[in-house]
Amino acid sequence: MLETQIAVFGAGCFWCVEAIFMMLGGVISVEPGYAGGTVANPSYEEVCSQSTGHAEVVKIEFDPQIISYEKLLEVFWESHDPTTLYRQGPDIGKQYRSVIFYVNDAQKALAEKYKRKLDESGIFSDPIVTEIEPLDKFYPAENYHRQYFERNKNQPYCRYHIAPKVEKFKTVFKDIIKK
Repeated sequence: MLETQIAVFGAGCFWCVEAIFMMLGGVISVEPGYAGGTVANPSYEEVCSQSTGHAEVVKIEFDPQIISYEKLLEVFWESHDPTTLYRQGPDIGKQYRSVIFYVNDAQKALAEKYKRKLDESGIFSDPIVTEIEPLDKFYPAENYHRQYFERNKNQPYCRYHIAPKVEKFKTVFKDIIKK
């Protein structure tokens, strides 16, 4: 029987993050949603109003026999700018914050260790602002957000913001992309 695990990351617009993680071997599913806020079952409009405190996130179900949580962390850190507070590219607001929602103590320890290692490396000229928090509740996003990039590749936001990220990702992580 397949023993899967869950990882939850916020790294800007969940359309971008979903498109990246869906390509990874060992990833079974990627679900856009909301976490880290104070309102139960928030809508996209409520989250975008910045009144709920939620971040746009993805919940990743993965097979740890194929891809490790550590590798998912590597992809997370590489696929966005963890030094910009409440901003990723053209997207501005607390809902676009860089955040790792851990589901157990092992994930918390690995996330904190990786963040510390990056901070100490000096690879970023600005401090890392990524939050590391326990996952309290994940709320799935509305259905029209699922596989948004795949279904809307010609939409301007997808063409100008997501597609270049996806192409860069394919080059950097070519060894772990699904065949």
